[in-house]
Amino acid sequence: MHLFVDSLTNVDFSYLDHNRGIVGETWLANAALDGALDHQGMVCDFGIVKKTLRNWLDTELDHRLLVPTRASHLQLSRTGEKLELTWDLASGEKIAVSGPQQAFALVDVAEISPESVAAWCVQQLAGVFPTSVDQLALEFVSEEIATPYYHYSHGLKKHDGNCQRIAHGHRSRIRIDMDGARSGALESLWAKRWADIYLGTREDLVRQDGRQLHFAYEARQGAFTLSMPAGRCEILDCDTTVEQLAQYIADTLAADNPGREIQVRAYEGIGKGAVARARR
Repeated sequence: MHLFVDSLTNVDFSYLDHNRGIVGETWLANAALDGALDHQGMVCDFGIVKKTLRNWLDTELDHRLLVPTRASHLQLSRTGEKLELTWDLASGEKIAVSGPQQAFALVDVAEISPESVAAWCVQQLAGVFPTSVDQLALEFVSEEIATPYYHYSHGLKKHDGNCQRIAHGHRSRIRIDMDGARSGALESLWAKRWADIYLGTREDLVRQDGRQLHFAYEARQGAFTLSMPAGRCEILDCDTTVEQLAQYIADTLAADNPGREIQVRAYEGIGKGAVARARR
């Protein structure tokens, strides 16, 4: 018997890519189970499936930096609960990240993709479900977005939850209206500007060595550091919550278009976000 759960949950995270750098991403998770019927006439109770998978994905993937541990351009070390890594980019640049181990997902693959991460998750979940379940399948898919969107990564040191991790992110749509009319041109402009971007807060920038930016902060989960090529970052004078990102975009566009009313509807992953307005 085949059991399926579509759109079980979504996960927001970042991952390391040899060409793109740190990529903010959002995936929807679909699940399927095959097995015999138990004494209740079920393969497995939907409540158990949903709770088990959601809890595991929320704990092990969501708001983490996914690291493909088989990649040849990765150098990784651990000291107690602290993890440090260096990632060589195809451009010759480097990314370095350190923080508590709980901020990373060490995925035993050569390259991060929906298929490779799904297969790894299934391996990790072996034996979790009742014996009536013979096989578990997971599928990760991206939200269908017909309009411009961007991938961004960030960290929120003041956040009480997992958003404090210095390198997690989102794949997010954006809507921009000027004087009450939607502007596809402005949406495309910001989608290009924030393609695979790291959004850093100026107060977390501790130094700059040439074209390399170095961020560091202490949060409730521990100490975090990140070193990124400057060309892959944008520095903001505010925290990078979605509320402040929406206002930042609105204020920037209003300054560039005096006398025009700007409204920005910025998303953080799927189905949530903030609306901001500005006029200069």
